[in-house]
Amino acid sequence: MNSKKITVIALVAIVLLFFFLGMNAYQKRVQNSQAEKVSQVVQQSGSALASQTDNRLVRFHSPVFGPSNAPVTIVEFFDPACETCRAFYPIVKDILKQYPNDVRLVIRYAPFHAGSDQVVKLLEAAKRQNKYLPVLEMILASQPQWADHGKPNIELAFRAAQEAGLDIAKAQADAQGSDIDAVLKQDIEDLTALEVTKTPTFFVNGRGLPSFGDQQLLSLVAEEVAKARK
Repeated sequence: MNSKKITVIALVAIVLLFFFLGMNAYQKRVQNSQAEKVSQVVQQSGSALASQTDNRLVRFHSPVFGPSNAPVTIVEFFDPACETCRAFYPIVKDILKQYPNDVRLVIRYAPFHAGSDQVVKLLEAAKRQNKYLPVLEMILASQPQWADHGKPNIELAFRAAQEAGLDIAKAQADAQGSDIDAVLKQDIEDLTALEVTKTPTFFVNGRGLPSFGDQQLLSLVAEEVAKARK
C-alpha cells in the first residue's frame, strides 16, 4: 500500500471519527433537552397539584380563627358529633393562644356521623347572626347529650344553640338555603378528593400529621412556626 492510499484512508478515518463524535454530542444535547423538558413538565405538574391541594384545603366560605394573614395555617376537617374533635378543641385553642400572631385555624366540615349535616348547617346559619363561636362551643359542650351515633337527638343540639343566644327559628330557616347546601357539598367534595376518612384530620401548611396525636400536631405546628420566623 503506497503512501497516497494510506493518507486517504487516514483522512477517511479522521472524517468518520469526527462524524461519530459529532453525532454523539448531538444525541446528548437532544437527550439533555428532552430531560429538561420532562423536568419542567414534572415541576409544572407538581406545582399545579400543590395549588390544587391548597385550593381543596381552604375555601373562601371556611370559618377562620386567628389572623387571616398568619404564616401558619391549621386546617381541621371536623365533625360536630365526633368525640375526638371535641377532645381536640381545647388543644387547638391553646395552640392559637400560644401563637396569636403566627397561626390561624380553618374549619372544614366532615359530617360522617348521622345528623351531623344538620348541625353543620346550623353552625353555618349561626354565622349570619355573628354567633358562630358561642354556638360551636355550646354544641361541643352538649355533645354527649345529643350526639348518639346510632340515633342522635338533633333537637337537643338546637336547644344548646339557642342557649348560646341563637335565634333558632331564623337559623333553622337560613339553614335550608341553597348557599349553605353548597358549602356542605363543597366540603364533602374536597374531603373526598383529599382522601379524608376520619375526624379530626389536620393539615398544617398543607402537611398532614406523620401519625395521629396531640403531640404530633403540636410538633408540626412548632416546626412550621419556626420556619416562618426565620
